Amino acid sequence: MPYLTPDPDLAAIVDAPPTPLVYPAPGGRHLALLHYESHPPIELLARHYLALAGLRIDPAYPARRRLRRTLGLSVMRTADGDDRPVPLPPGAQVGQPTWSPDGRRCAFTVDGQDGVGVWVVDAGSAQAHPVPALTVRDVLGGDPSGDGGTIRWSRDSRTLLVLAAPPGPLTLPVPPIEPRVEEVAGKRSLLATFQDLLATAADEDAFEALATTVPCRVDPVTGERTDLGPAGLYSSVIDSPDGRYLLAHRLLRPFSFRVPWFWFSRRTEVWDADGALVRVVADLPVSDEVPRQGVPMGPRQVAWEEASQATLSWTQALDGGDPVRKADHRDRVMRLPTPFTGEPTVVLDVRHRCLGWYDLAAPGQVLLVEHDRDRRWLTTWWCDLADPQTRRVVFDLSMDDAYADPGTAMLEVTPAGKRLVAGEGTAIYLRGDGASPDGDRPFLDQFDLATGSSTRLHESQDGAVEYVLGFTSPDRGEVLVRRESPAEPPNLVVAELGTGTARALTAWPDPHPQLTGIAKHLVVHDRGDGVQLSGMLYLPPGHDPATHGRLPLLVWAYPYDFGGGDTAGQIRAARNQFTRLAALGPVVFVLRGFAVLADATMPVIGDPETMNDTYVEQISQAAAAHIRALDEAGLIDPARVAVAGHSYGAFMTANLLAHTDLFRAGIARSGAYNRSLTPFGFQTERRSYWEAPEIYDRVSPFRYADRMTAPLLLIHGALDANSGTFPVQSERLFQALRGNGGTARLVMLPHESHGYLARESVMHVLAEEVSWLIRWLSPEPADQC
Repeated sequence: MPYLTPDPDLAAIVDAPPTPLVYPAPGGRHLALLHYESHPPIELLARHYLALAGLRIDPAYPARRRLRRTLGLSVMRTADGDDRPVPLPPGAQVGQPTWSPDGRRCAFTVDGQDGVGVWVVDAGSAQAHPVPALTVRDVLGGDPSGDGGTIRWSRDSRTLLVLAAPPGPLTLPVPPIEPRVEEVAGKRSLLATFQDLLATAADEDAFEALATTVPCRVDPVTGERTDLGPAGLYSSVIDSPDGRYLLAHRLLRPFSFRVPWFWFSRRTEVWDADGALVRVVADLPVSDEVPRQGVPMGPRQVAWEEASQATLSWTQALDGGDPVRKADHRDRVMRLPTPFTGEPTVVLDVRHRCLGWYDLAAPGQVLLVEHDRDRRWLTTWWCDLADPQTRRVVFDLSMDDAYADPGTAMLEVTPAGKRLVAGEGTAIYLRGDGASPDGDRPFLDQFDLATGSSTRLHESQDGAVEYVLGFTSPDRGEVLVRRESPAEPPNLVVAELGTGTARALTAWPDPHPQLTGIAKHLVVHDRGDGVQLSGMLYLPPGHDPATHGRLPLLVWAYPYDFGGGDTAGQIRAARNQFTRLAALGPVVFVLRGFAVLADATMPVIGDPETMNDTYVEQISQAAAAHIRALDEAGLIDPARVAVAGHSYGAFMTANLLAHTDLFRAGIARSGAYNRSLTPFGFQTERRSYWEAPEIYDRVSPFRYADRMTAPLLLIHGALDANSGTFPVQSERLFQALRGNGGTARLVMLPHESHGYLARESVMHVLAEEVSWLIRWLSPEPADQC
C-alpha cells in the first residue's frame, strides 16, 4: 500500500523545524550551530549501502550511511548573539563540526561527488574553504567526538590529523554465488545476537577495501600533506599532549563472522611524530569469546594521560573478563611513560570493574569510576596514578539513585589541546540533572576534592530546566545555558554566576504555538506494595473533566530495572521541560481527544540475577495501578485504555496484552517477542536461555499469542539493526496472532532501522497509530484518522 499521511494539523507537527545542534568552541567565545531537517526524505535512506562488520556503509563515498539531511552551518558569537551563516555550496551535507583547541577554527566534512571532503571555517569571519585535494573516509573513525574521529585537530591547532582516502579508484569484489558455510567447534560465544556481520570471504574483502585509510597530517589552509603511516584499517590516530608521539588504533586480519568490527583482531601502537613505530602497546586477537556482560582480555581504554607530556595508561581484566568469576580484584590499571622502552608498571588493582577515568589538571591525577555489578553501585576515586596509595573515595552511591547523583565532571579543552576536568586547584566543576520529587532542576556545582565541600553556582529556576553547556569567559564568570520551560521552547542564554542575571542569545520560536493549551500534570501514586509510581499526564487543550467527562487513555511506557523500591520510586518524568510534540512521541494523541500518560513508570525490582522471574507480575501490577489512580481521579474511562511502547516498551506492551485484560488495544514498535531468539540475555537479564528456559518462556509474549484478545498494532523497521529486535520478531508474532484468530495489523517500514527517520515513514506511523486508537478506543468504531 502507499504511504499514509495524517491530517494537516498533525503533518505540520512532523515538519516543524527542530532546534539546531549546538557545538561550543573551547573558551566559549563561539558556537557552531548545525541546522537540519526533522525528517529526511525516504530517498536518503533508500541509497544503496553494504552491511559489513556491524556497520552500514555507503560505498559511493565511501562513508557510514547518512541518516540526516543538513540545511546549513552557522557560527554564533556568545558575546552578543551574532549568528552568521557559513557560505557553503547549495545542498551541502555537513558532518559534525570539530573545533580547534584555540577556538578559532572549526573543521567539518562535506559529502561530495568525489567523496567526503573537509572544510574549515574561521570563527571570526564565518568564512569557510575546502581543504585542497583532501578526501576522507569515516567508516571506522566515525564522528570526531571522544577518542575516535576521522578528523582531529593537532594539540597546537595548526594542523589536522585525518584518516584520508587512499589514492586510486575503489575496487570492490564481486560477491560470488555460492553456499554460505560456517563451522564452530569448542568455542563458547555467549554474545548478543549482532546484526550486519561479515558472512563471506567477499564480505571481508569489501570491508577492508571500504575501511582502509591513510593517516596523515594536513595543513588546513594549503592542503600540504604528510602521510604518517601505511594504508590500513585505522579507527583513530591521536597525538600526545606534548605533540612528540602518536597513538594509533588499527584493525588487522583475521576478521570475524561472529562479532562486529570493534572486536576484530586489533593493535594499539605508539609512533613518533613522523609515524615511525616506537612500540606496540596491545596486540589483541578476535574477541569472540567475551563472557556475557563481560569485557575482552588484554589492554583496553588505552589513552594518553592528558595532563602529562607523553604517558599512556590503560586497564586490563584480572578475572578473565568474566563478571561471574570469583576474583579479589577484577581490573588492573597500568601505566607506560615516555620513551616507552621499559615494561608497563602496575598502578593499582581495582576491586570491581573499572569503567574509565577523567583526567584532572594535575599530571597523573584522575577521577576513576568503578562499577560493582552485583550491587549496582558506582564508586568514584580521586587517584594519583604516580602514588595510588593516596587515593580516596569521592562519590559512592547506587547507580539507580538519581536523587543522590552529584553530577558529572565538566570537561573542557584547554588552549594547549588537553581535554581535562574543568577546575582550579582541587576544586572541580560538576553539572547534573538535579533529579528531585519536584522534577529535574539541572545545576552547576563547584566541588572541592580535598574537603568534599560543594558550592552551587547555578540551578534551574522554579518551573524551568536550565542545563549548563559550558563557560563563555576565561574568568568563568558566565555560563552558556540551554533554557526551556513548559511555556517556552528551548533557547540559549548566557547567565552570570552569582547574580542570576541572564541575556538571551537565541529566540528560536515555539514550533507549534497553537498547542500551548495542552494541560500537563505530574501524577504520583502507589503500586499497591509501597513502591511509588509516577508519570506525566497530558490532557487535550481546554479539557475540563467536570464538564467534558472521562477520556480514553493511552499509557506509554518503557520498563527499567532497579535494585530496590526506594530508587525505583524516584520521579523521572520531565515536569518542567517544554512539551515538544513529535511524530514518534505519544503526546500528539491529545490532539485527537485522548488522555496520555507518558513516561509511566513500570519498575522491575529485585536481585539483578533473578528480577525477571517476576517481570510479568510487576509490570501488570504497575499498569493496573496507573489505570486505577486515573480512574479514581475521575479523568479516564477504564474501559477505553490502550498501552504502547517502543523497543523494550513494545516487549512490555505485548506482555501486558498477553497476561492482563486491562487494555482494549496496544501499539508495539520495534520490539522482541520471542526470547528464544535472544538466547544469551536481553536488556539486563544475566542468564542464558539454557540456564533459565522457564523464564525466557514466561516473558515471551509469542508463547501466549493464543491468549491475546486485544487488538495489537505491530510496527517495525524492515532493516532494524538493533541487537535482538530483528524484524522477524514482529513478523512471527503477527503470524502467531493471525493463526490463533487474534486481531492485529503489521506495518513494515522499508529502509528503516530501529528508530524511524524518513518523513514518509513517520507520517505513515502517525497516521496508523491515530487510526488504530480511534478505531478501538472510540465509543463508536471508526476506521479513519
